[in-house]
Amino acid sequence: MLRASPSLILAAIKTAHTIIWGFFAGWIVAIWVFALEGAYFHSALSSGIVLVEIVVLAVSGWNCPITPTAARYTSDRRANFDIYLPEWLARNNRMVFGGPYVGGIVFSLGRWIFVVADVR
Repeated sequence: MLRASPSLILAAIKTAHTIIWGFFAGWIVAIWVFALEGAYFHSALSSGIVLVEIVVLAVSGWNCPITPTAARYTSDRRANFDIYLPEWLARNNRMVFGGPYVGGIVFSLGRWIFVVADVR
């Protein structure tokens, strides 16, 4: 029986983690795009999808649940040992994406209130 090497398993975990990260980063961008297009339901839906990830992270002590699995296959503990991102981005991910996430929600609500609800 063939066994995958630890480096191959780690590469698979990092690839999956990067794809999942991209999925959620894309939804943060989508909040803004949908708000600009006036698609407020979709903007809210995008916000909710990202909120699910925030809840998962909060329950996991603000660490990705994938990280402990990746840690079994390497002694490296740099911020990006479990994902294909630059180390600075992996280290500052919440700061880099927290502002655009909250900003997108505020922008979407503001547009909805002033454009759709016509509050002036």
